Amino acid sequence: MWQLLGESLNSRLFLGTAQYPSPQVLSDAVTASGTDVITVSLRRQMQSSTGNGFWQQLKTLNKKILPNTAGCTSAKEAITTAQMARELFGTHWIKLEVIGDQHTLQPDPFELLTACRELIQQGFEVFPYCNDDLILCQRLVDAGCKVIMPWGAPIGSGRGLVNERALTLIRQRLPDINLVVDAGIGAPSHAARALELGYDAVLLNTAVANAGDPVAMAQAFKLATQAGRLAFMAGQMAQREMAVASTPVIGQPFWHQATVAAK
Repeated sequence: MWQLLGESLNSRLFLGTAQYPSPQVLSDAVTASGTDVITVSLRRQMQSSTGNGFWQQLKTLNKKILPNTAGCTSAKEAITTAQMARELFGTHWIKLEVIGDQHTLQPDPFELLTACRELIQQGFEVFPYCNDDLILCQRLVDAGCKVIMPWGAPIGSGRGLVNERALTLIRQRLPDINLVVDAGIGAPSHAARALELGYDAVLLNTAVANAGDPVAMAQAFKLATQAGRLAFMAGQMAQREMAVASTPVIGQPFWHQATVAAK
């Protein structure tokens, strides 16, 4: 169990709720993942035809809901969407997305920081989705963010952690901030690696929702995040440039020594 903004969580996996083959598969995948936190895009769900049935389903899952501002391209849009989400879900948590480029879905750092400052003043706990730029992450922390969510790769790409050095540097320079890798994770091994680097959690959607068997994949990610965190806490061996034998090479084999003694 770990603490995040006053909430006690068992899982280090945050799971999105979009693109699943059916409502039942969504429910089963959420259960199999063991997640405590699910995300939902308010703008996109309001534009879809799912209606109130989707909101009712989310309530039955009995999970902490992290609304997000996906689809917003300006600070003004994101702030309005966050305010609506707080009214609808009764939570001051918000995943802040402000997209600057529609081809890569890369966040706009300037609009993101502007929205972040305003929302924090309004009492929100902001989970900003950003790229792996250390300076931006530091500015977001200076603005009052207690959680930072740098991407592993572009949203939905499934490419994993394309810049481990940048992610490692962020972890080293922001040791007291909750860090969540958000976006780009495509395989359980990617999630395990993020946790091995010392990140507190991962957030993903497409890797589970678009899997051949979303329920089985959700369980795989559950186990991967557990393994990654355990590996980080255990302390991994140092990497070496040259080979080092794992068995003794000094002296004689024990069976040869036993033969000599018998004579």
